[in-house]
Amino acid sequence: MGCRDVHAATVLAFLSGTASVAGLLAAVLLPNWRQMRLYTFNKNERNVTIYTGLWIKCARFDGSRDCVIYDPQWYTAVDQLDLRVLQFALPLSMLTAVSALFLCLIGMCNTAFVSSVPNIKLAKCLVNSAGCHLVAGLLFLLACAICLTPSIWVIFYNNYLNRKYEPVFSFDISVFIAIASAGGLFFTSVLLFLWYCACKSLPSPFWQPLYSHAPSMHSYASQPYSARSRLSAIEIDIPVVTHTS
Repeated sequence: MGCRDVHAATVLAFLSGTASVAGLLAAVLLPNWRQMRLYTFNKNERNVTIYTGLWIKCARFDGSRDCVIYDPQWYTAVDQLDLRVLQFALPLSMLTAVSALFLCLIGMCNTAFVSSVPNIKLAKCLVNSAGCHLVAGLLFLLACAICLTPSIWVIFYNNYLNRKYEPVFSFDISVFIAIASAGGLFFTSVLLFLWYCACKSLPSPFWQPLYSHAPSMHSYASQPYSARSRLSAIEIDIPVVTHTS
């Protein structure tokens, strides 16, 4: 598998990264990170479930889809440490993953649309598409770590809340979406790393184009010093001064 063509690995990595970013966005917006279920022993009343998200809080009666209490300002008064960390970690992870997608797209466009022989004046300014994919893989791996660590911490913090107060807390579907999105980011980074490993045998430098030199550049290469040193005196025009008596 060479690097001068757009391969299924890079396309699949781009699609996987896009799906993972969409999953992170859904996890950020959904108010389903933690549930607190309140039971009542009064037969004339219904149990209440409080859905806690990163930005809003909603309280519903059992069997109802309408929020009895809706707090859109919850993000300013979050009193749970794990959710407060997620408010910063998930947007940062999304920003890192979007940057990686942008680099991955640049690498694919550079591979697909840039000619095999570049302009000599711009040869040193071009970037290697393999290098773009490598940096994108590193950014995807970083985004995975930023997302996965606080998402798993929610599970342990939920157990801590149950021990400290009452066993009424449970983590909700957003936790699973965030962990699955982190797994997608890790899979994307592995695909890009595998693709880059197939390109390591190329002679080009890390950030330079995939070709080492353009064919037209070899004709202008200067001769080594040893070749110049063997030039005869006839080939070198040296002025000769003579003295007359």
